[in-house]
Amino acid sequence: MLKPFTHWIEAQGNWAPWLFLALFVVASLLMIWRLEAMSAGGFEGTVLGTLVMPYCSGMGNLLFAFILGRNGGNGAEVMINSLVNNVTNMTLVLGLPAILWGLNVLPQKKSGANKRKRNEVKAEAKVEAKTSGKGGKEHELNRLSLLLTLTAVLFFTGAVWALGRKGRLDFNDGLVLVGLFLFWQCFHVFEVLKTNVRQGKSTFSLMLPVNLALLAIGAYAIYISTNWLVEWLAHIKTGFVSVKHLGWLSGWLMVMPNALLAFYYSWRKQPEIVYASQIGDAHVSIPLCLGIYALYHTMAMPAFFETGMFILLGATVTHMLFVLFFGRLPRIAGFALVGAYGYFLWKGLLG
Repeated sequence: MLKPFTHWIEAQGNWAPWLFLALFVVASLLMIWRLEAMSAGGFEGTVLGTLVMPYCSGMGNLLFAFILGRNGGNGAEVMINSLVNNVTNMTLVLGLPAILWGLNVLPQKKSGANKRKRNEVKAEAKVEAKTSGKGGKEHELNRLSLLLTLTAVLFFTGAVWALGRKGRLDFNDGLVLVGLFLFWQCFHVFEVLKTNVRQGKSTFSLMLPVNLALLAIGAYAIYISTNWLVEWLAHIKTGFVSVKHLGWLSGWLMVMPNALLAFYYSWRKQPEIVYASQIGDAHVSIPLCLGIYALYHTMAMPAFFETGMFILLGATVTHMLFVLFFGRLPRIAGFALVGAYGYFLWKGLLG
């Protein structure tokens, strides 16, 4: 379907890499756009961010691991890609929205003026209190869902760290990692079904086949663009934009849809989706992408493997503590996370 279009892009000479980069971004945005439609059909809030969005925002990482595994590429680049993706999501991509808008999973307390206004009319006060109670319950459920998802990040990252301490991930390790991810997704599938039964909604709608078709087109476009860009970089041997930094460059490229997602939902004041989408995408990279490659070939660990693991674990614990005790990620924590990302870049690229 897209072959005539890709042949036309390849014929554009020096513009071809930029056009394939644009194709990757547009395809990612197409998938995110259709997720907005799916959110009205049974996938809402943290469930949308945890179960559906990761496959779309993390599609590039999945295809990168598949392409390198199929072609016998360097497994260390897949690990670097996953570390760059996860650390960037959990530090920079969540830290900057916290600095600019704040990420309040729980609503802030109302001011004294609002309290006095509530007391003006007794009947209205009762209605407002009832509505506020329902909203507070929903926010509390979102917080508990985020804490559960962050706990999964700790377990998944810890599992990869434990398995990778021997310096490699082999076929058996890949089976374990893929199995962990599939169990986690089955858990969320049943959560969606249970939620819809309680609310009397159907997960499936007449538009579902159309949405799935558009998502498939977006996934195929991401595959075409990723495959071409990987092959293009493989022929460049010198300079920063070269095969030597394939893992770093691909990791940053695949963070772009996540960053757009985070800024969009931060602007819309939906921090639970901002959080859940980035954390859910982390699950796709670690452990699924690593497991997929390990099923093809033994994966060697890069030099800064443990540094990246510890930064990722530290960032996850930071998010857990702030969400648990304060219900939000304050600006000072955002600055600290951005600083941690700077340290990650220094150790990975210059250390």
